Amino acid sequence: MDRSRARLALERDLSRHRATPTAAPRSGWIRAVRDAIGMSTRELAARVRLSPQRISQIEQAERDRSLTLANLERIAAALGCRVEYVLVPHQPLDQVVWEQASKKAAAEVAEIDHTMALENQEPELESTRRRIDELARQLIDKRGLWA
Repeated sequence: MDRSRARLALERDLSRHRATPTAAPRSGWIRAVRDAIGMSTRELAARVRLSPQRISQIEQAERDRSLTLANLERIAAALGCRVEYVLVPHQPLDQVVWEQASKKAAAEVAEIDHTMALENQEPELESTRRRIDELARQLIDKRGLWA
């Protein structure tokens, strides 16, 4: 699958996460679910074969954002839950790629324009913009775009 189609497919998957971002409860998801289903710390500890103190530490680690995914998945399973781990870009992926290609193209064109200016052949602004756009289109999905 080419990168453009991959971005399109990923954007479809991400649409539900962009539409309704979900903030974690103040107490953390583990504690919120545990409390909602009426499971005590001791009961959860027995299900995952840990001490109640370790469960409290895990809940604190979630609130501190230092909990490992492995521990989160283990606790989630004991609570009858699944973990959804997702990175939601702030902008559409095509826009992210276009902006990077444009930055890289602008840097390359600036080097050429600088040399031309030294030779009293400075191009017009509109010409520079067109060259940047054309180069950016060529750079999209090429290796080294992010280097």
